[in-house]
Amino acid sequence: MKRGRLPLTALRSFEAAGRLGSFTAASQELYVSQAAISRQVRELETTLGIPLFERGHRRVTLTQSGRQLLESLTSAFDSIVLTLDEIAGEPQRQALAISSEPGFAASWLAPNLRRFNAAYPDIDLTVDSDQRLIDFRNSGAEIAIRHSIDRDAWPRTEARKLIDVLLIAVTAPSLLVSGPPILTAKDILDRPILHEENRDNWQNWLSGVGVRTKVPAGPVYTDSALVLQGALRGDGIALVDRLHAEEALENGSLVQLFDHALPFGAFWIVARDFDHLSRPANAFIDWLETSIRPQIAD
Repeated sequence: MKRGRLPLTALRSFEAAGRLGSFTAASQELYVSQAAISRQVRELETTLGIPLFERGHRRVTLTQSGRQLLESLTSAFDSIVLTLDEIAGEPQRQALAISSEPGFAASWLAPNLRRFNAAYPDIDLTVDSDQRLIDFRNSGAEIAIRHSIDRDAWPRTEARKLIDVLLIAVTAPSLLVSGPPILTAKDILDRPILHEENRDNWQNWLSGVGVRTKVPAGPVYTDSALVLQGALRGDGIALVDRLHAEEALENGSLVQLFDHALPFGAFWIVARDFDHLSRPANAFIDWLETSIRPQIAD
């Protein structure tokens, strides 16, 4: 197809619908009606002579040809946006918005941000606490901090490992003096246990120290920061990321039980394109990696 005959409006409508998986969501992003999106996609399919979507009851699914076209269009549109931002002087902006896992934001980032603000007083930082998959096209965030087992959890983005997550067993000193001593890992089972998302991590941690038994019930939290707060209150024994518990361990408000640490993925810095970040974003990443690397060495 000649460049002068490219149906640009239809291509933009298709890209939004394919990326978002919904004609309605595409219409909201592009500020047009759902009927307009549907009409543009139909016209594009007629022009190409092939279906791009399989249409079912209240949902649409990309065909193989649709997936191939979507990958090309998304990459091209992303490149155009980045180039326009560079031409418009986007790197000169001093405002920076980031998105962070709630647990990381509450337990490590917030307590340490005063050091970033002191080092970069000209950067106006906004932190959005969110654990969902990040969509940089519809989010104001330029970079995100996310937890995952591997770097491939976020399509059409780039990821850089920040720090490995190591889960350790901790509790408040008050819990230790209120009952029988905890001399072996099996003694933990006689105390209240706090869980995050499910009981698998405790099962794996206990297996790692040779305890083969069913993990007892206990409250299950969906946020690691809530688990940490529960441990600080003395509600029970918790598995928490060693990085998140560092300050509490240093000041004595938490005590680590045994030396065993359970590997549990890593925190990652996620961006659309690390080569096209603004100056504030690069400054934040440099500060973040510099602040955490000494703790990795420890």
